[in-house]
Amino acid sequence: MLTAKNIKKNYGDLQILKGVDLEVKRGEVVSIVGASGAGKSTLLHIIGTLDQPNEGKVFINDIDVTALSSKSLSAFRNKHIGFIFQFHHLLPEFTALENICIPAYIAKKSKSEAEYKALELLDILGLKDRAHHKPSALSGGEQQRVAVARALINQPDLILADEPSGNLDSYHARELHQLFFDLRVRFNHTFVIVTHNEELADMADRKITMKDGLIF
Repeated sequence: MLTAKNIKKNYGDLQILKGVDLEVKRGEVVSIVGASGAGKSTLLHIIGTLDQPNEGKVFINDIDVTALSSKSLSAFRNKHIGFIFQFHHLLPEFTALENICIPAYIAKKSKSEAEYKALELLDILGLKDRAHHKPSALSGGEQQRVAVARALINQPDLILADEPSGNLDSYHARELHQLFFDLRVRFNHTFVIVTHNEELADMADRKITMKDGLIF
């Protein structure tokens, strides 16, 4: 469901990606590891349409996303891709429920529909009783699970995670890691996870190593 072909990316004279090819099947969990500066996050951002390659193409569900207009790309990203980052990026003035609903509102879903789905996800993630708490009243693990629910609200095909447990203690990190696999079983989501956490990387169906802008 994801194909990246000959992805090259440079910033000025600095070449970050040097011709990366990657294929990920639907329902697969793939981890990407490598030293800092290997190009992992850059590749993830290009796969997620947050950045454009200098050369190469990215196909998601057989759609060439590198050929989409800016407006079409935003709509595609909102519908088909969910993002989980190291830092949860929850809006502090909104409750957990409101934070989760934001992508659904962008997709023009009604308030009742968005809240119903958000509460369903909070229940699955064990946070239904925290729905009306603001981020400051949640633990780090709870905040990250709210961020996961936000990534899932529009039922995307592809979940991209960039160091998702990097800001968590070991207990909450393991809890989050298991959550990804539970969600894959429940919803058949496809995950691509950039991580330095070897435990998480080894849990994946496939572990990919990047070095100097290439996959090995």
